[in-house]
Amino acid sequence: MRFGKIGMLSVGLMAMSAAAAQTGAPVTATTLQQDFDAAAALDTKGDRASALAAWQRLEARTKPGSRSRGVAQIRKSAALFKLDRSDDAVTAARAGLALLPASDATLAEDRWHAYYNLGSIAENALDYAGASDSYASAEMAADAPDLKAASMLALANTKTFTDPAAAETALARADALLMPLKADGKLKALVARRHAILLLNRSAYEPARVYAVEAVKQLGGLTSQTTISDVSARSDAAIASLLAGKPDDARRYMAMTGAGRLSKGEFDPAVQMDVPPCGGEADLRPADMAVVEFSIGDDGVVSAVAPIYAAGGGAVALEFARAVRDWSWTPEQVKAFPAFFRYNVRIEMRCSTAFERPSITKFLDADMATWLESKGLALRTEERGADAVAIVRQRAALAAAEAKSGATSLAALPPLFQLANNAVVGREESNVLARRALAIAEAQGAPPTARLPLDVIVRQTSSADNWRDEVYARDITPLLSMPVYANDATARSAITLLIADRTNSRSRRGALLQQVADDKALAANDPLRVGALIRLASLQQQAGDTATARATFERSGLAANQCAILDAPPHFLSAGGVFPDEARMWGFEGWTKTQFDVDADGRVLHQRAVLSYPPFVFTKAGVQTVAGARWSKTFRPDGGVGCGGLSQQVRFKMPG
Repeated sequence: MRFGKIGMLSVGLMAMSAAAAQTGAPVTATTLQQDFDAAAALDTKGDRASALAAWQRLEARTKPGSRSRGVAQIRKSAALFKLDRSDDAVTAARAGLALLPASDATLAEDRWHAYYNLGSIAENALDYAGASDSYASAEMAADAPDLKAASMLALANTKTFTDPAAAETALARADALLMPLKADGKLKALVARRHAILLLNRSAYEPARVYAVEAVKQLGGLTSQTTISDVSARSDAAIASLLAGKPDDARRYMAMTGAGRLSKGEFDPAVQMDVPPCGGEADLRPADMAVVEFSIGDDGVVSAVAPIYAAGGGAVALEFARAVRDWSWTPEQVKAFPAFFRYNVRIEMRCSTAFERPSITKFLDADMATWLESKGLALRTEERGADAVAIVRQRAALAAAEAKSGATSLAALPPLFQLANNAVVGREESNVLARRALAIAEAQGAPPTARLPLDVIVRQTSSADNWRDEVYARDITPLLSMPVYANDATARSAITLLIADRTNSRSRRGALLQQVADDKALAANDPLRVGALIRLASLQQQAGDTATARATFERSGLAANQCAILDAPPHFLSAGGVFPDEARMWGFEGWTKTQFDVDADGRVLHQRAVLSYPPFVFTKAGVQTVAGARWSKTFRPDGGVGCGGLSQQVRFKMPG
């Protein structure tokens, strides 16, 4: 496209240049169009830093408030996004969109790019609700079938994990749009994959299998030639076939992904590969499970993290995906992996029961509910995973409260609070809602612990990069210096715990946890003190200080039978289990990380897999292996569990 009404602008600039030459003023040697073309060429070349500088120079030459300034800002936003400057990219895109006249059809493509990039930024941050909002806007802005189709498919992908019914509707629109067009195999495969993943997550396994198999077919079938797209499509088919009760088909498709069949080396677990603790802010439960896909860079850093399937709902899927972002391999490990197998890796995950963590924000939410009840207002608690349904009622309740009592009335606070916490509401809207709710709470004299959950939401939704631990800690830390919170033991302890959970430095995290554990203003059995002690014991155990970890855990008042904090955990004596026949037949190799308890007689109880690679292939065998294991006896006066939360990795390797 041309850069606005560039012809008229160019003539004007050339006349200005001629006049400047006569007066001795600096001469502008290029037109806006030439600068635009040069910046676009740098984008195409992939020179990100130079492209950004070029777009910034072009922006400076445009008139403030003009459509040309808006286009330049949108292009600058895309360059910022490529340089991983997400917050700046969002700011530039929003500013640019505000300057594009809605009636100007010639700007449709730029408008689409802005919204689509905003969706990509949110999706990369695993803000699937915010991504869905932006992709929906991109669909509305698109003026070409290919752009509309791309928006619909991206929308379906993110809605799958926030609002499955809306994802189904988006896919229906994509099907109707593409039906009369001549789509190539890759596009048909992508559409089929979107259907398959949605159906998988809605527990419609056989229809999901049909779509997944169709995607493989559209990409050329089960040939020996394998692309990155083939790997994901075949893995979809393997998962769907297994869940649909067709294990032979599942193994066949999995074998043709290459997972578990490296030509050289082994796919080793990461050096940092923790699963999230059960409980916590996402209320993870031992039965929850997810398959997460990601890629590993040359430096061992994880990228392109995305949930694929979850038993437990979309919020569960996204929480497990967030945990994967913290994994890392050493560069030496990465060198041993064939490069192709570092892309679109998939791992099956469950939460850890070793040190279950009470939720800090849910504890604060209870204080908000108690205060509202004292004012004659109820804060309704939603069922798990019902946010997509609840949002309709919550928006209606807000509208009714505003109409009856006003936008700043106390009656508006409960629906505002619920909407700000709703998983279907995107980050930017959540920030606006939380700010409104916080202003009402402050005006109504809400106690510190009732105000705090809103202040936390405001700060954690203020940045597109807030998923990064250092950004989160930076944004939350100022709350500790606010007198309203600093002078309240519960509020300051909750803030300190939130910061500790997102602090990478072990020494700094330990110091923060110790502050809460030793806060004399908290009761001995205060939930926040208990939470701090559990976290601190886990940290001490990781550092190898078992005696201190045990003493810390005992202070929590909980049953101290965790394996990690015993002076003498039981010794491994023997293992059971066999190499799975199907895996042997197809030449699979892989591993599981298991978790289990051991009774006083050395028998294994409550065994479960928390990590499995490849997904589903060795999960059952890994669990059977530890189930048949025997450990030394551990004396317990009550004859109960001798050791809880033990972890063991089981590797499955082909002979020879």
